[in-house]
Amino acid sequence: MNIGNWINPFRAAEGPPPQTLGAFLRWCLSGAWPVLWLAALLSAAAGVMEAGTALILGRVIDATVSAGPEAFFDGRNLALILGAVGFFLILRPILFALSSASNAIMVQPNVNPLVLSRLHRWTLGQNVGFFDDDFAGRIAQKQMQAARAVTDIASELINVVAFALASLLGSLALLVAIDWRVAVGFLVWLVLYFAVINWFLPRVRKRSAGRAGARAMVSGQVVDTITNIKTVKLFAHADHEDRAALGAMQTFRERALEFGYLAAGFRLTLMTLAGLLPVVLLGGTILLWQRGMASEGDIVAAGAVAIRIALMTGWVSFTLMAIYSNVGEVEDGMKTLTPRVRLEDGPDAKSLDMVQGRIEMRDLGFAYGREAGGVERIDLTVEPGEKLGIVGASGAGKSTLVSLLLRLYDAEQGQILIDDLDVRRATQESLRRNIGMVTQETAMFNRSARDNILYGRPDATEAEVVAAAERAEAHGFIQELEDHRGRRGYEAHLGERGVKLSGGQRQRIALARAILKDAPILVLDEATSALDSEVEAAIQTALTRVMEGKTVLAIAHRLSTLTEMDRIIVMDQGRIVETGNHEALLAENGLYARYWQRQSGGFLNVKAAE
Repeated sequence: MNIGNWINPFRAAEGPPPQTLGAFLRWCLSGAWPVLWLAALLSAAAGVMEAGTALILGRVIDATVSAGPEAFFDGRNLALILGAVGFFLILRPILFALSSASNAIMVQPNVNPLVLSRLHRWTLGQNVGFFDDDFAGRIAQKQMQAARAVTDIASELINVVAFALASLLGSLALLVAIDWRVAVGFLVWLVLYFAVINWFLPRVRKRSAGRAGARAMVSGQVVDTITNIKTVKLFAHADHEDRAALGAMQTFRERALEFGYLAAGFRLTLMTLAGLLPVVLLGGTILLWQRGMASEGDIVAAGAVAIRIALMTGWVSFTLMAIYSNVGEVEDGMKTLTPRVRLEDGPDAKSLDMVQGRIEMRDLGFAYGREAGGVERIDLTVEPGEKLGIVGASGAGKSTLVSLLLRLYDAEQGQILIDDLDVRRATQESLRRNIGMVTQETAMFNRSARDNILYGRPDATEAEVVAAAERAEAHGFIQELEDHRGRRGYEAHLGERGVKLSGGQRQRIALARAILKDAPILVLDEATSALDSEVEAAIQTALTRVMEGKTVLAIAHRLSTLTEMDRIIVMDQGRIVETGNHEALLAENGLYARYWQRQSGGFLNVKAAE
């Protein structure tokens, strides 16, 4: 029986994460509650042992005083001696070991991946606008921060709070058994103790949230700088980035100081209260003993309880402060991660299977929630197997059109259909599975060259990977790759975002990925823009083969790459203003013809065209 497996650490959560603290914590920990309650019960049982320790010490002292030094070990005290030995050597160690094991084996190793996997899974489902509006480093930091904080809250509530409450209740029962007046003194002290906690902890929580937010901004700023380190160096802006980072660090320092002052005051107040408790309990029990109303053992028991609780007060106060700090961090992470910035599959969404590749856009409009920009009034039909070129100046709406086709955004007006099915009624996974894409800004993972190509079709064989690379003119340079750990060829890692490759090399690996995917619809967004003329000629031959039988949408500024398209549309200010093949558009002597005439070296001179 492996108790480490009693919580499934990767169990999916039901529904979206709530946006109120209590409900959010329940969502994070759902499925783990039976084990958490068991761990809390074991911790409480260990906590009761504290009162048991004082009780047994008191009984032993009373028996010692009553029997005298010569007679203590005679048969009359045998049961008490065996009971005390069994308590201290067997029962107490076993309960403490079980409590520790439940937290260290069942709870902590499983709750963190449980919460982190749920937050990460939810974050992956957010739409691209969510990631465009924030630092990548900050989002990652919030996931890690919230998962760690929830784990610490669960662990400390079990390890400390359950233990401490059981200790307090057990101690109260023991003091009632000694004398109700001593118990009343203890209750008054408890009221003061919880009043202090009630005043401080909400403030600790608030300042902790401010500190967590400032810390995440430091991470976001630093990651943003490091991610763009080449740009920083090329523009000689190290000092500028240093000032920006120092500004974020200064804000974090100020929030940390605010938290530190409050934490110091909290500790001072609780330590003063902790010092008061032995005075109350020991002093009260000694007064009762003087009047013959308490025994020497009662003094020892009350003293043991007072000292233990006084020591525990510091431990508990530190833990409660940490718990409330973590609550603040959870709230901060919750505010960042839980908003529903996503496109969901509808309940009746269908899988796109056996796609022929017919694309139809009807009265399509999208402006990113603004009054202008994006595309408007787009009516376009692309037949299966047709090769469509898309031309336009920057900001004309070309990439927006592709983003709507891929359903990275939902159209604000009109609709897009693939094989007569509205893309909003198709599952997003099946939609994107049927569209291969190569972009101008090619995304690479810091994984091996093989893994990056396999992303197109993870179940492909080694021979298929190599064949795809050969068709994309990538096999040659891949064989020459070597990373900093000595891995070569297809095993070599490409660095974050493929920084170890040239732009042309990245695009050839992206082409290999798209070739391997072999989707019925192919989107080329400046797919050869980073290639030199010699490599581009070879790639064009490969692309011609790859495009056979596929519906192709090709965006290009280099108009020479579109001359063999079946049809070309020209976009301007979000609308289609011209359509036809290359020859027809030149004969029309419109915007396309002006672009063609003003090209230099095969590239579209956007400023001149405008």
